[in-house]
Amino acid sequence: MTGDEEAQSVGVGVAVGGGGDVGERPLLLGVRHHGPGSARAVRAALEAARPRVVLIEGPPEADALIPLAGDEEMRPPVALLAHAVDEPGRSAFWPLAEFSPEWVAIRWALEHRVPARFIDLPATHTLAWDKEEPAAEEEPLPQPVDEAVRVDPLAVLAEAAGYDDPERWWEDVVEHRGTGGDVFAPFTVLEEAMGALREVYGTGGHERDLVREAYMRLQVRAAQREFGDDVAVVCGAWHVPALRRKVTVAADRALLKGLPKVKADMTWVPWTHRRLARASGYGAGIDSPGWYGHLFGVPDRPVERWLTKVAGLLREEDRIVSSAHVIEAVRLAETLAVMRGRPLPGLTETIDAVRAVMCEGSDVPLALVHDRLVVGDVLGEVPESAPAVPLQRDLTRLQRRLRLKPEPLEREVELDLRKETDAERSRLLHRLRLLRVAWGEPATSRGSTGTFRESWRLRWEPELSVRVAEAGVWGTTVLAAATAKAEADAVAAQALAEVTALAERCLLAELPGALPVVMQVLADRAALDTDVGHLAQALPALVRSLRYGDVRGTDTEALAGVATGLAERVFVGLPPACAALDTEAAEEMRRHVDAVHGAVGLLGEGTAAQQGDEGARQGGVGIRERWHSVLRVLSGRDTVPGVIRGRAVRLLLDGGALAQDEAARLMGLVLSPGTVPGDAAAWIEGFVGGGSGGGMLLVHDERLLGLVDAWLTGVPAEAFTDVLPLLRRTFSAYEPGVRRTLGELVRRGPGARGSAAAVGSGTPGYATDLDTERADAVLPVLSLLLGLDDLADGDTNDLVGMAR
Repeated sequence: MTGDEEAQSVGVGVAVGGGGDVGERPLLLGVRHHGPGSARAVRAALEAARPRVVLIEGPPEADALIPLAGDEEMRPPVALLAHAVDEPGRSAFWPLAEFSPEWVAIRWALEHRVPARFIDLPATHTLAWDKEEPAAEEEPLPQPVDEAVRVDPLAVLAEAAGYDDPERWWEDVVEHRGTGGDVFAPFTVLEEAMGALREVYGTGGHERDLVREAYMRLQVRAAQREFGDDVAVVCGAWHVPALRRKVTVAADRALLKGLPKVKADMTWVPWTHRRLARASGYGAGIDSPGWYGHLFGVPDRPVERWLTKVAGLLREEDRIVSSAHVIEAVRLAETLAVMRGRPLPGLTETIDAVRAVMCEGSDVPLALVHDRLVVGDVLGEVPESAPAVPLQRDLTRLQRRLRLKPEPLEREVELDLRKETDAERSRLLHRLRLLRVAWGEPATSRGSTGTFRESWRLRWEPELSVRVAEAGVWGTTVLAAATAKAEADAVAAQALAEVTALAERCLLAELPGALPVVMQVLADRAALDTDVGHLAQALPALVRSLRYGDVRGTDTEALAGVATGLAERVFVGLPPACAALDTEAAEEMRRHVDAVHGAVGLLGEGTAAQQGDEGARQGGVGIRERWHSVLRVLSGRDTVPGVIRGRAVRLLLDGGALAQDEAARLMGLVLSPGTVPGDAAAWIEGFVGGGSGGGMLLVHDERLLGLVDAWLTGVPAEAFTDVLPLLRRTFSAYEPGVRRTLGELVRRGPGARGSAAAVGSGTPGYATDLDTERADAVLPVLSLLLGLDDLADGDTNDLVGMAR
């Protein structure tokens, strides 16, 4: 536990039986939130006192939700979720685990048919506290002071007892105490300790507690008027002295006057042990929820049972752990406890024993133990009868129908979009992403790279319940909400690329209702936008969307028309836009050229594949030919920066629109002595840089390598330092093997590269001519792969040509 929540949640309790004098009324049971010792002590105290009503620290709006805690489908950890009706993103949680004293008190009250009520400051004020500033004439609300000056009561008490670790002190004085004795004595002792701390530290930096405690005192008085003195209060031990203090009703009401308010809704939501391990809301951020759950749940021999559980986990991970390891680990943990002066082995001793005995001193398997057992991935369950926004109910229905169960542990799911169930799962996940409910994130597929397969990483976090409530303003179903959200995003989009990306997401999510609005906005923005850079940014996402028509059965005809028109506008505007650019702008435009080149290839394929006739195929080829014409213009204009001219030549060469001899001629012209070294270096970067496989091109075409080598050796000394950073950036992007091969070729020099002497002394595999004997050796493998058992002479010659 850390921070201000920890200071509110210190308490004590022991598993005890028998009676005892209740003492002062009302019965104030100071606890530590999420403390198994406090939970056992509260249960024992309630059994002994048998109060007529149980008051619990928590938001009073949740009183109507208390009966749901007794539902058979309710499985902790769960949390009370409060959110502002008009602003669902403004929310707060009150998590409860099975070992939380508040949960134990609720369950005891339900089992004994005793009224249970929450008495903390209402969520309607808590949610609005930071939203509104007090008026000038009003008394300013108490504000929290800097975190550094806040008091941690648990740490103060531990330090007074001679401990340097508050968690270890808590285990020794609470969790490891035996049963028996007065069930109320521990609460009395902690009340005295907290009273002393409050006298010294006041609010301890938690100024807002004054308002909370004033409200709690008023609620306790109201319960006493209704039920007499048989009232039990379960709250953080830090608040007990304040609740016991005599304060007038008028003074308490004065503190509550003028508090800001918002309309709030509340419900139960599932929680996780992993979330309990974070400092969030009522959770207080305990370090080891899995360990605490174990201590609360086991009837006896907690250390032996815990180490047995650890051994089972390590065996599942194929580690050799026997019963002898468990026995030795138990002995070591007990020995460490004696040496350290502790009554029983705690988590520290068991972890040390596991590391030494079961993990052979390694922290790698120990990290798995910490993640799976000390923290854990338990996910709670909430009954269907719990209040929920309509969108949450629709999402729950879809999750069950599609067999996509929310789980706290991250897992990968492979979807085959040719199967209807997987296609529906994909649509659901994409729609949720549109609604900012990030349950699933796309991942790189380990299988096919085609459009029919998707990979997702799924992990359900409790905060997603807030995102679902927040998205509820867009509609009552996932489909309706995603459609409305997409339409609103299209209208609000500032850049053309945002609209095209949104169109792509609408196709992935299959939102036919939103597409007309998105396409209209897209057409309007594309017609008005004259910035070639914006058009080039927008085109790739638009063209990618055309690929989804075949697998997803989506009509993309209108999209194809817009994409083709956008491409034509890029073709016309790109050459003028590339003139007279500085270095940074030229690099950005080079990236646009690469993006358009990839989009044009997909656009030609998509047009032909969708329409299927010869005319469409010719149209696709025509688009590519027009793009090649644009690249030729870019490659030949002196006003275009070198990095763009070099990239244009490379793209033409890769697309088969430029012969290697012509590429070598253009490179030779650029690398001639009359060219400024900086411009030549930029041209080289565009031609062989940018992760485009240029290194392998130089390896296999020694004419180009010779041109680069000759130019580089002829760069004047005074200009070399200017071009060096650019060259380093270009060649450092190559794979180590490519760099090594290029270095060897350059070391041998141009004469050695073309001589027979290089065969014996150079890198293996390089010779003056093709090694026909080695090439012929692959013919049997090729014939087997192609299924050609009997090869004619012509076939053999063709295969020989392929091999060579």
